[in-house]
Amino acid sequence: MSVDLVVVGLGYVGLPLLARAVESGVTAAGFDISAEVVSGLNAGRSHVTDVPDSAVAEMTSAGFRATADPAVIAEAETVVLCVPTGLSADGAPDLGAVRCAARTVGERLRRHMLVVLESTSYPGTTEEVVLPILESASGLTAGEDFHLVYSPERIDPGNERFGVRDTPKIVSGITPLCAKFGVAFYGRFIDSLVLSRGTREAEMAKLLENTYRYVNIALVNEVAMFCHRAGIDVWDVLHCAGTKPFGFAPFHPGPGVGGHCIPVDPIYLETMAERTGFSFRTLAASREVNARMPGHVVERAEGLLRERGAPVAGARVLLLGVSYKPDVADTRETPARPVARGLLAAGAQVVYHDPGVVGFEVDGRELPAVSSPEEALRSADLAVLLQDHACYDPVRLVGSRCLLLDTRGELSGENVRHL
Repeated sequence: MSVDLVVVGLGYVGLPLLARAVESGVTAAGFDISAEVVSGLNAGRSHVTDVPDSAVAEMTSAGFRATADPAVIAEAETVVLCVPTGLSADGAPDLGAVRCAARTVGERLRRHMLVVLESTSYPGTTEEVVLPILESASGLTAGEDFHLVYSPERIDPGNERFGVRDTPKIVSGITPLCAKFGVAFYGRFIDSLVLSRGTREAEMAKLLENTYRYVNIALVNEVAMFCHRAGIDVWDVLHCAGTKPFGFAPFHPGPGVGGHCIPVDPIYLETMAERTGFSFRTLAASREVNARMPGHVVERAEGLLRERGAPVAGARVLLLGVSYKPDVADTRETPARPVARGLLAAGAQVVYHDPGVVGFEVDGRELPAVSSPEEALRSADLAVLLQDHACYDPVRLVGSRCLLLDTRGELSGENVRHL
């Protein structure tokens, strides 16, 4: 049975894309190598925060099915690759999942099929990595026998204002005709499309978006460290600067950067630049600043404990929020991990609370979790607010009388100290 769409990779990018497409009447199936993900979706359970179980049920009733059998790819008119592009053990860009997915699709590629890559990567990935694999595995020619498009994902987990439908979608193709097919496909369920000159420009645009955030986060992080040393209230500085209606975009300091994009994408850009003999000095400086932030939090925590006359060794420290972002359960690249690592190395007893994170390991050691932050605050020597989840009531946190290190600028009171 043929379907309009098969998405390869049913994670935080692929599943929201499918949900929106099916909602618009697109017939679809999903392929993933995880048996757990497949069985969960077919049973009506979502593993992605932005796609509730009810949305999965609606997809299923509309004919959607998930499978771990790659044969489903051959049934599709369009195949979209939404596989992860992370880092290898040595910190280099890892395109292993993209290559594997491209090979899997290539072996089942049919004439006139549209293949789209949405995974973030450095410029040239679509034409220099994906295209040769598809052609070699299928014996077909891109741009003639099948259409190849790059359209970078712009998923922002937890964002209730912008979703797949109303976030403008960049579309590019290896030929103008490929781009036209891409526009026709995404135009079925996305409001606004932006046609890029080519795949390299679209790939670079995605890297620029996240590198822009990475560099500006580094700037305010360094400003926060300077303000602490100079006795200046950085949060008031940011409030005042943020009132300017032009020429200033607000960013906020924190314990570090985390997630699947912001700490990773600049490395893809930097790696490609090095291959061309170009040095992104701004990126190198930003990486150094952002990498220092977890250590700065640990130093502040140690200093506050000493001010209270409590030795760091043996002190009970409660971490509030260990995910990388408010109200999501994702802990990839979370700064909470190096913060916990530093406190443990100093001899502190570290526990954590996070409403969405079940099981949090630091170097193979699972941190004890607490079910009630209010109860844990009563026995803690220090609490560190790392993530401002909506469930954290500032009044109740401050009312505990526990010493609080607030890295998010959300709390006020005599027992609160800011980053």
